[in-house]
Amino acid sequence: MFRRTILTVSALAVASVAFAQTPAPAAPATPAMVLTIPGWPDGDPIPVKFTQAGEQISPELKWTNVPKGTVTFLLHMHDPDVARNKTTDDQAHWVVWNIPGTATGLPENLPKGADLPDGSHQISASGPVYRGPGAPASGPPHHYVFELYALDAPVNVAATGLSPAETRANIMKAVQGHILGKAVYVGLFRRPQ
Repeated sequence: MFRRTILTVSALAVASVAFAQTPAPAAPATPAMVLTIPGWPDGDPIPVKFTQAGEQISPELKWTNVPKGTVTFLLHMHDPDVARNKTTDDQAHWVVWNIPGTATGLPENLPKGADLPDGSHQISASGPVYRGPGAPASGPPHHYVFELYALDAPVNVAATGLSPAETRANIMKAVQGHILGKAVYVGLFRRPQ
């Protein structure tokens, strides 16, 4: 009888340890922010109308699953296949910052100008305007990466006064520690032969 009691106590101890080590059920994962561009499928060629070989109008962008606490968005379109001025810097094609946190996208063909009607600002290597893809016909297609960042604070960088490269560098520095989420979309382009 003494032996049976010990086994029962040991079984209870093992059950208690197993129960204590069982993790609590995980909270449902928050879906990742998603960026889409209706003009082409992610990773496919960019239609000519959005490029320097065509009308060079900005594409429509849409996003969903915005993180809680988003105050503003930053859109960074760049060509990582270019080494600008023999440095690790790539080519900035479009940087739009302080897009209102309530926005769910950008319309096609945004107007030129440093300051946009919704209070956001834009810059590119061509100035305060969208700069479409322009990879040469003689090489491989370039990757044009659209990165959308959800931020918990506005970006306090002036839209004018510095070169586009300096402005982009200051923006990217200012957002450090304020990024709540990121979504990426890619298009390919090289000029027609």
